[in-house]
Amino acid sequence: MPDLLAHALIAYSLATVFSWRHEWLSPSYVTVAMAGAFIPDLTKVMLVLPSDSVAATLSVPFDWFALHTLGGSLISLAIGIVLVANSERTRVAALLGLGTASHLLADALLLNPSGHSYPLFWPLSYLHPPTPGLYLSTQAEPMLVAATVAGVVFTSTQYRRWREQAE
Repeated sequence: MPDLLAHALIAYSLATVFSWRHEWLSPSYVTVAMAGAFIPDLTKVMLVLPSDSVAATLSVPFDWFALHTLGGSLISLAIGIVLVANSERTRVAALLGLGTASHLLADALLLNPSGHSYPLFWPLSYLHPPTPGLYLSTQAEPMLVAATVAGVVFTSTQYRRWREQAE
């Protein structure tokens, strides 16, 4: 669970900092970026519906892990973008993409015994890029760092709003 919360906090921090520059980026749009950070973890559906069961039912090779790669995330993003009004698609696409990219990049830094990450760019490439191995997804420390950064960003945002109202 610390992993999922850390992804949400990273997306919150990035989108909120961008909102300092772009007035259209309201708190509801920040939430869209946070939702984008959850897209790669749609693979967790395999805990309820195993890939083998889906493959047997469909009679084709199948693996939920594809959703945790660039290709699978882009397909998920496209579905999310189609579900919103035409006037909102560009903004939603950018913010869902921001959240998804932050998730994939954070996961690319995970400690892996092989020293290489998962095939991040699949289906464009089967390359397993090297990883610096900074942390495990089960460690609380990355979540605490993300929470601290999010707290600083939140406090800074509140201060900026207070200062604008005071002027």
